[in-house]
Parts: sequence; C-alpha cells; structure tokens
Amino acid sequence: MQTRNNIHFFYRHDDNLDKKLQPLFKLARENDFHIVDNPEQANIIVSVGGDGAFLQAVRTTGFRQDCLYTGITRSDESGLYCDFNIDNFDEMLHTMQHEEMEVRRFPVIDVKVNGESEFQCLNEVSIRSTIIKTMVVDVYIDDMHFETFRGDGLIVATPTGSTGYNKSTRGAVIDPKLPCYQVSEIASLNNNRYRTLGSSFVLNKDRTLTLEVVQDGNDYPIIGMDNEAYSIRNIQNLTVTLSDSVIKTVKLKNNSYWDRVKRTFL
Repeated sequence: MQTRNNIHFFYRHDDNLDKKLQPLFKLARENDFHIVDNPEQANIIVSVGGDGAFLQAVRTTGFRQDCLYTGITRSDESGLYCDFNIDNFDEMLHTMQHEEMEVRRFPVIDVKVNGESEFQCLNEVSIRSTIIKTMVVDVYIDDMHFETFRGDGLIVATPTGSTGYNKSTRGAVIDPKLPCYQVSEIASLNNNRYRTLGSSFVLNKDRTLTLEVVQDGNDYPIIGMDNEAYSIRNIQNLTVTLSDSVIKTVKLKNNSYWDRVKRTFL
C-alpha cells in the first residue's frame, strides 16, 4: 500500500481553534505523520469545520486526483462529507496506518461558462436571477431542446450535492455510487407560454446539459459553484457534464453515505 504521511490541515485560523487543534497535531507527529504548510506537498488534506470547510478545501487545492481528502467536524457540527470529528481523530490516524483503508469516491461535474471559462463542482452549480424579474433559460439535453424554463433559476447537483440546495427545492437525494447529476427548478412559472417538467430530472454520466440564457434584459444572473459565487457578466450559456475526476476520501467502516444521511436528517 502506498505510504501516505504528509498531512495538510485546511481551516480558518483563529486562536481558539488553533489551541484546540494542538493535541491533534501532536498526535499526528507521534504517529509519524508530517504536517506540511503547503497543500501541494501533501498526500492527505484534512479540512476542519464541516461540509463548508471540506468544499472550500477541495476547491482551493484544485480538486486534486493524487491525494486523499478527509473532513473533521468540531463537536457541535455534522457533515455529510466528514467521517471524523475532533474527538475521534486518533481513529483516523490508526485507520490510515494499520488497516486496509476504504476509499470513497465522490462524483464531480465540469461546468463551462460561455464556452470558455471552465470550473469543477463537488456539490452543485446554480444559476439564479439577481433582479426582481424571472429569467428565461432554454434547456438542451445532448443538443436536443427539452424545455424553456421561466422562473428564479436552476440547480445542477452532483449526487452528494443532492442533499444541499437541491434538496431544499424538493429534489431527490441520490446515492453517490450512481454516476449521474440532477437538474432542479427554483420557483418555475408555468402557463400557456412557458411550460416545464415541474420536477427534478436525473441525467446519466454520458449526457451533456446546456442551459442557454435568453437575452431579454435579465442577462446578469449569479452563478453559484459549491459555496462560492461567481460574478460573470453577460451569461449566455452553461454547459454541464459529469467529470472524469472524482474526490477520494477516507471512509470509516460501518459509516456509509446513507448512515450519514440518516444522522443528518432523520
């Protein structure tokens, strides 16, 4: 098994958290792990602070394919991406050193804006109106016109992202072992002129989704990618496909995705 012993801790520094993490740093060093400041030198990237911190760690470090990501929550937090919390950090180190690691792979979507700028998302990409006016979007699946949407916006979510913004719009929660992505509506307007499916729909990994923004004066929507907003003026189209990339994380035994969904929502 490949040796993985260079760890980078990704978190927002403050005095209280720094103090609380010192025993973890000490424990890591005692177990022959090397803590590095530069994430490019790490083969394990540990986020501290729940799902938001995990998403930021993945985005900031460039969706690396050659390392493991893992998330640690603090005592009062829960996270669908995070298998560990500060209180069981030693269990994570023991797993990495002495046991056959189980690696979970999370799907990623590729997003191209206006045919030029390219991004990746682990959770979702959303496009929303920024003014008090509905936006109109022509939705294409594999170059076939599927529907003309009018409403506040659309969400395209990965399976793991299906429990976030997507779920709040009554989208389905999808097993991350399914290579697919989901499209959900935000406050669609249905009448004799504009007619949409009225429910979320799921696309297979081989499908290409294109969202063409109708240039009717509402041409400056906000693009949300995971937990970041991108202010790109004059949005004409988004093209979404399932990426060949995946995010690899350490998996605790007997802690499946559905175990974490149950703990979070039920």
